[in-house]
Amino acid sequence: MAYPLVECIPNYSEGRRPEVVEQIKIAITSVSGVELLDQHSDPDHNRTVLTILGAPQAVKEAVFRSIRKAAELIDMDQQQGEHPRLGATDVVPFVPIRDMNMADCIALAQELGKKVGEELAIPVYLYEAAAARSERVNLEDVRRGQYELLKEEIESNPARQPDFGPAKLSKAGATIIGAREPLIAYNIYLNSEDVSIAKKIAKTVRFSSGGLRYVKAMGVLVEGRAQVSMNLTNFRKTPIALVFETVQREAQRYGTGIHHSELVGLIPQEALVDAAVWYTQMDQFEPDQILENRLQGSGEAKQPASQFPFLDGLASAAPTPGGGSAAAFTAAEAAALTAMVARLTIGKKKYAEVEAHMQQLAEQADQLRARLTAAIAEDSLAFEAVMQAYRMPKVDDAQARQRESAIHAATLEAARVPLKTAEMALDVMRLTEQAAAQGNNNAITDAWSAAVLSHAAISCAGANVRINLSALSGIKEVEGIQTDLVKIERNAAQLLADIRVNIKNRAGIELL
Repeated sequence: MAYPLVECIPNYSEGRRPEVVEQIKIAITSVSGVELLDQHSDPDHNRTVLTILGAPQAVKEAVFRSIRKAAELIDMDQQQGEHPRLGATDVVPFVPIRDMNMADCIALAQELGKKVGEELAIPVYLYEAAAARSERVNLEDVRRGQYELLKEEIESNPARQPDFGPAKLSKAGATIIGAREPLIAYNIYLNSEDVSIAKKIAKTVRFSSGGLRYVKAMGVLVEGRAQVSMNLTNFRKTPIALVFETVQREAQRYGTGIHHSELVGLIPQEALVDAAVWYTQMDQFEPDQILENRLQGSGEAKQPASQFPFLDGLASAAPTPGGGSAAAFTAAEAAALTAMVARLTIGKKKYAEVEAHMQQLAEQADQLRARLTAAIAEDSLAFEAVMQAYRMPKVDDAQARQRESAIHAATLEAARVPLKTAEMALDVMRLTEQAAAQGNNNAITDAWSAAVLSHAAISCAGANVRINLSALSGIKEVEGIQTDLVKIERNAAQLLADIRVNIKNRAGIELL
């Protein structure tokens, strides 16, 4: 089963103090289900770019923790560097990778922006695809004047009002959060220390000055060399080879050449293949001529365990993912099966009367599957928050009270998350009941499988709710959660019985 994956490339205004960058990285990797793929730190830019990948909710939490840590450690009143910036965590773009679309990334950016604004009191501006205002689509427009000008204008200029958070800057500055397609951050160093040449070349190649479409560029001095620093926002329409050749031609005009180039972060393989094909003039090239591509297609290079990363993690000695995540996984399977039964009904003449209903049912099942898939990571995050609360210091009475309060709040949330999973699993069962009663009779045992899986998910989630509630005392919400859970379980038992009867009547088989 494939899981949604999102890439995030947060940029931090720190590239000179490795110990600060390390603490930000620790904040990110403290979240289960997130992989730190790459780091690029530049002391002249005074900037670090990290590339992370993982489940959407896990990535959102990891980035939030890193923004909080950066705000603690980076003072924008003191920060200086070549790169434009607004805040300690300057820009946070989300990029869809697998089973994600741009709308999903926009929602993720909005959720993170709201959380950062409300909980950290950091002003947040949405940009690119997530922009709430047309004048904030381009990053350079949002960042115009940098931290210093924003500090002057944010409280008095309506145009600088943030999308989330207070209209006031602390020493952490502001954070720009958005959603975009894959971008290549690409720098070319010249055989010159004359930064004015780099600035002239940047003006020639960047689109806003009449240059190449999908290229943003600026000239800076890095490590004693003039550098043309660029973002390529659509490498398919403006390939990297064309950008390189244009910079090289312009450098020659000014009596210099290219010393070397570099990537900041990661690059799609397709972009490098396109460059190789362009330079070697292999006009008849096809992607399946690449050996590794052919091996992947043949199955020779496949590793069975890596095809199921969630199950690998579930089987490990790590405490997360655990039973609550397994409940969400199981309910997501039930939703997928329910959608399958509906789709096997659509288009069949025998079931023409229910086709419209089955189309709607399939869509609802897909929506539940997406939400349940997200809940897999949410349950792990909730458990990790409980563990963090228990690790809080308790040296004096004040700390002990703060720790106790944090433990209660985190444990209560750890009960609410599987309760939500149980509620969604019950919704899946309601859809499954309709699929079993009206769907394609040839897939009726698939409907039963969905019913049993969703019922098992409710039982599993309920156990996780109860174990967390057992650790709470004197919390008024406990009774309400218990009442809701009992109601869900009773409804689920009745639904399972009804589905069993439907299947017996339609297929003539007895089911345990």
